Amino acid sequence: MNTKLHAICDSHGRPLDLFVTAGQVSDYIGARALLSSLPSVDWLLGDRGYDADWFREALKDRGINACIPGRKQRNKPVKYDKRRYKRRNRIEIMFGRLKDWRRVATRYDRCPKVFLSAIALAALVIYWL
Repeated sequence: MNTKLHAICDSHGRPLDLFVTAGQVSDYIGARALLSSLPSVDWLLGDRGYDADWFREALKDRGINACIPGRKQRNKPVKYDKRRYKRRNRIEIMFGRLKDWRRVATRYDRCPKVFLSAIALAALVIYWL
């Protein structure tokens, strides 16, 4: 019954693409699923859960700079733009606004497809209408 929501947002914090995984699954699964639908951008801001060498290489191949802090267990620290990383709060605000909808926050739906549909409907109403 636990799920994680992975999202691609624009610079204003509006969701462009959504993906739901099981709660115990690593964030790498969500990153791999959303990698093909990334728009052409200069920077990608992500949290520590998306710190993987293969993900950074895939972003570099697409011409996208990664602003992802390194995991604590990483042997060599990764440099990232800390000032740019502070803008990631727009994504967290987007998740908070989606959770204002009680159906999304309490997850009434058992089926992941129906739950993702409810999230997409809430995002559509909040950000695009």
